[in-house]
Amino acid sequence: MEGQPELDEAVEKAHAPFERRVGATIAIVAAVLALVSVSGHIQTTEELLLQQKASDEWAHNQSKSIRRYESEFAADILAAMKDTPAAKRYQENFARYDKDADELKKHAEELQKESGIAGQRAMRLHLGEIFLEMAIVFSSLAILTRRNFFWWAGIAGGVIGAVLAATVFAIR
Repeated sequence: MEGQPELDEAVEKAHAPFERRVGATIAIVAAVLALVSVSGHIQTTEELLLQQKASDEWAHNQSKSIRRYESEFAADILAAMKDTPAAKRYQENFARYDKDADELKKHAEELQKESGIAGQRAMRLHLGEIFLEMAIVFSSLAILTRRNFFWWAGIAGGVIGAVLAATVFAIR
């Protein structure tokens, strides 16, 4: 079988354009995967930071609530002792703490909402990341098996992953 090595070489050359196309697909999907992955990590970090800020605001709100209670308690004691000017001063503090607590509560709720949005974005990016990773696996299988089916599955997975990642801009 003198012609066998030449035949094998001809078959390999015939598959080379397929492998180049699949390799280019893998490179493009890997670049998109890198962007989606980093964006997902950034959104996760943003979610956690906003969650921590909201927690801090709730703690500050709780401290204002305690001060309000203490002012109310002091005003009641001073009123019972007939020390009206001091009782009045504590009653003014009572009103101020109420106002501050309402503002802190509103701000904490806004931060919680922003944290939830960042969490939804992060989840969407992570789902896109999964499909992009699967696209690389399918494309790699296409090179190993020289089957178009796996290449098309890789392309489909890449498109689905990119579209999922792009939908983060719709989350408000």
